Amino acid sequence: MENILNSIYRPSDLKKLSMPELKKLSIEIRHLIIDTVSKTGGHLASNLGTIELTIALHYCLNMPDDVILWDVGHQAYTHKILTGRRKDFSTLRQPGGLSGFPDIEENPTFDFFTVGHSSTSISWALGLACARDLIAVEKRKIAVVIGDAALANGMAFEALNHTGHLNKNLMIVLNDNEHSISPSIGALSKYLNRLTSSPIYNRIRSDVEKLLKRVPWFGFRTLRAAKRLERGLIKLLVPGMWFEELGFRYFGPISGQDIPTMISTFQNVSQLNEPVIVHLITKKGKGYEHAENSPSKYHSAGKFEICSGAMCKSSGQTFTEVFGDKIVELARKDDKIVAITAAMPDGTGLEKFSEEFPDRFFDTGIAEEHAVGFAAGLARGGFRPVVAIYSTFLQRSFDQIIHDVCLQKLPVVFALDRAGIVPDDGPTHNGIFDLAYLRLIPNIVIMAPSDKDDFQRMLSLGVAMNPPCAIRYPKDCVPDLPYEKTNAIIPIGKSRVLRRGKDTAILALGSMVAPALEAAELLLRDDIYAEVVDARFVKPLDEDMIREKSEKFKAIITVEDGVIAGGFGSAVCEYMQNNIIHPAPVRILGIPDKFLKHNKRGKLLAQCGLSPEGIRKSIKEFYQALIIK
Repeated sequence: MENILNSIYRPSDLKKLSMPELKKLSIEIRHLIIDTVSKTGGHLASNLGTIELTIALHYCLNMPDDVILWDVGHQAYTHKILTGRRKDFSTLRQPGGLSGFPDIEENPTFDFFTVGHSSTSISWALGLACARDLIAVEKRKIAVVIGDAALANGMAFEALNHTGHLNKNLMIVLNDNEHSISPSIGALSKYLNRLTSSPIYNRIRSDVEKLLKRVPWFGFRTLRAAKRLERGLIKLLVPGMWFEELGFRYFGPISGQDIPTMISTFQNVSQLNEPVIVHLITKKGKGYEHAENSPSKYHSAGKFEICSGAMCKSSGQTFTEVFGDKIVELARKDDKIVAITAAMPDGTGLEKFSEEFPDRFFDTGIAEEHAVGFAAGLARGGFRPVVAIYSTFLQRSFDQIIHDVCLQKLPVVFALDRAGIVPDDGPTHNGIFDLAYLRLIPNIVIMAPSDKDDFQRMLSLGVAMNPPCAIRYPKDCVPDLPYEKTNAIIPIGKSRVLRRGKDTAILALGSMVAPALEAAELLLRDDIYAEVVDARFVKPLDEDMIREKSEKFKAIITVEDGVIAGGFGSAVCEYMQNNIIHPAPVRILGIPDKFLKHNKRGKLLAQCGLSPEGIRKSIKEFYQALIIK
């Protein structure tokens, strides 16, 4: 039989297909996604669950006149395939290839926004709807695809409330991937309690029970049947009733794998001139047994073997694994240590902690702001919260870090996973801003480990100190640095010299220490002897060390895998300009003032001049220019 996918170049081509052909197309796309992601890595389970949903949406809408907005964007592979990118799909997440998320630079016609963070889509959709209505041109249809977990985020709630208030014409497709909407949305259970506890409801319920009990034998059987019916109706009606109270027309739940039913529903509701919710039940990992059985494992998968499902292993222990092991060890000794994450227990390495200390582990869902405020409450109640969140997502809780934690001087430890350059996921996931946005906050200590030993000691220091602290570390394997290991407590704000030199000093931070040491070795070929300092702390700075190096060396180079503006190098320069009469010249090496496209971590570091060779080249040019001058 002919390969249908080969005949699809644009969404309008779907309208030529019959329902059986659309079903066959979904099977072909499923095979393509599994085969491609097994080679490139990527978000597998979420994309396998939304293939039929995407086909149905594109079949009913008229893109690009109409708009589909993908919340988070980690379920948009089928969208890419149907919008002219099928031939390039093998380049997914590869250098110069397709992004793993919608990307406005990649395809401005069909990707309306570059997206990688959750719960943004409804706000965007409402803004587009208002713009459409203000211009008063042809009525563009706007659809949002958002998961039940993302819907629980505060931004999504705010947007739902505003949309219902303005009564704008847009369609929200709620992708409920069998993790149950009720636990994800706490307000639903609150609404149910209000409904079932009302005096009118309970008076009627009591009167009916008394009446039925008077009927011999059959009355009790009828009463039991009525109670079962009551529970079933409440489960069916409450989600719809909750959305209806917000101002939405609710339709569902229906199967998110049933293409004909979805098409019929989408076509019908698109005729309504009001906000609507279409509630779909999908299955993460649909069609691939390993992903169906372990959706979390295959959420953001590395390369894997299709038949067995076996993942390709990293070559060494990662910083995330070191964190997971050490926090469990510390928690065994101190029952005041609690762990918090925002829907990332596996990604942050907290699965072991959650299994051993279930009562002291809290997953707030996709709610970073709440996670930080919640940690503040736990700290004020006498506990030692460790908040493990990816660097790029922690920035969503900026105000809570300032107001709820640092202003209160509460002992909260922020474990910033995926800090610095993050491979393959692109600009939305790089954790390059944390140093700059945390450094400006009073009362916080900021640390960056360079290897396993120092990371473990920093964690021990973090849970023991009173001021709040942040420990940032990359998505990478821990290096084995050439120095004598020790279990001694790290003094707050103190660096260490790892290599002696006489010409220039390299002040390196965290993951940049290892390449700085390699660069120092390479500089010997240029007859430049560089001293390498593991800075360890961004706040407080080791001021004594900085003053000493400024007096001793002709040049100082700072190296960090964060943005140059406002980061570690900026802190060093600020201190020297304000406190040293004749400061040594400084060159800051870091991430330039731009968003970085997806690539391998090593390649991106090299592009920014942060590889060992890049560091060597910058130091050589800077040092020799000073000597000549």
